[in-house]
Amino acid sequence: MNGISRRQFLKSTAAAAGAAVSPYYVPASALGKTGRAAPAERITIGCIGVGGQGTGNMKAFLQQPDTQVVAVCDVDAHHKQKAAYAVNEVYGNAGCAEYADFRQLLSRSDIDAVVICTPDHWHGPTAAAAARAGKDIYCEKPLANTIPGGRAIADEAKRYGRVVQTGSHERSNDSARFGCELVRNGRLGKIHTVRINLPARIPQRPARPPEPVPEWFDYDFWLGPAPWAAYNKDRCHGHWRWNLEYGGGEITDRGAHVMDLAQLGLDTDNTGPVEVWAHGSRPPDGMYNCFIDFQYECRYKNGVRMIGQSAGERGVEFLGTDGRLFIKIHGSQLTADPPELLRETIGPGEIHLGRSRGHRRNFLDAVKNRGETVAPAEAGHRTASLCHLVNISMLTEEKLRWDPAAERVTNSPRADALVRRPMRSPWRL
Repeated sequence: MNGISRRQFLKSTAAAAGAAVSPYYVPASALGKTGRAAPAERITIGCIGVGGQGTGNMKAFLQQPDTQVVAVCDVDAHHKQKAAYAVNEVYGNAGCAEYADFRQLLSRSDIDAVVICTPDHWHGPTAAAAARAGKDIYCEKPLANTIPGGRAIADEAKRYGRVVQTGSHERSNDSARFGCELVRNGRLGKIHTVRINLPARIPQRPARPPEPVPEWFDYDFWLGPAPWAAYNKDRCHGHWRWNLEYGGGEITDRGAHVMDLAQLGLDTDNTGPVEVWAHGSRPPDGMYNCFIDFQYECRYKNGVRMIGQSAGERGVEFLGTDGRLFIKIHGSQLTADPPELLRETIGPGEIHLGRSRGHRRNFLDAVKNRGETVAPAEAGHRTASLCHLVNISMLTEEKLRWDPAAERVTNSPRADALVRRPMRSPWRL
């Protein structure tokens, strides 16, 4: 659009269309009718990664009256084509662009925001590049698959003034926010322990020989910054999270929900623990190498302990000198002891965490008012860092001393090297 803004372009083309007699049908939605915002007032969105979760997020944004999905991107041609068809069905046209390379999508000046639902190992490079390209970002949890990746996203978002929403959607649940308000306003007394239950399930796949790469799948691009490995369908769609090269197993999957609420309740969104100890077991053979049975303990600077296990009812329990509170995942159902804690009212002079109109809606509202989301980049990064440290402690079988300001392991060069693992050329953060 060389030299004019997207808004100016839309207004000038609309004026030109009004000055001529056009033989083409113009949908009412394009004129701002049927409950949709006028084109110049819509947030234009590009969706990067449109597999299962990516398509779910895309369809949710399609339902918002003030958005326009204009492009989709995926290295799987089937995913990409199916997503574009779904977009075009909603708008009644053929206007959704398709890309295999996210960099081409990011180069478009008419896209305001991106929704990133790639496998975890792509979150860091893609979201950091999106911030540099001037896009606001909705990125699935965990925010990144490495600690430097998360730091790059948070720093680049701050540098370029970008809005970021981490897909830790439990933060948008009213009861979860109320529960964390009870904790932070001292209703449980002094918090001394947080318990995390993460029952882990992992599909079992025997090791299999390499398979031919399907012609519709750019496997080398899918691997991207991860180490090279021979193609097998069980390595990719739907199963990648069970390999530490691409995800982190249950620790970074639902752990990025449960531990995230612990961080919110402890008011540690800008920091993390100072010690991490973990022990776990992995499948002895087969396709997957993440931890399935584990126990861990973290200690924060103020003495609070976080104790986690791969058992129990999935959720987070806060234990204080005057009571306990359990937040169940998913749905954020609350139980407390004493039960009357749940009938408390947070007073006008106390800590209020606010309420969200929905995780995706909260993102769009922040894009419009340039405010902060309920799961901003720094919070998403600190939660992901906590998850990664647990995995690193299990990999090294060491008790780690962590400096949350410098973001480095201070007592183990081996563990610190795993924090800063290299990326396959030519990819960089």
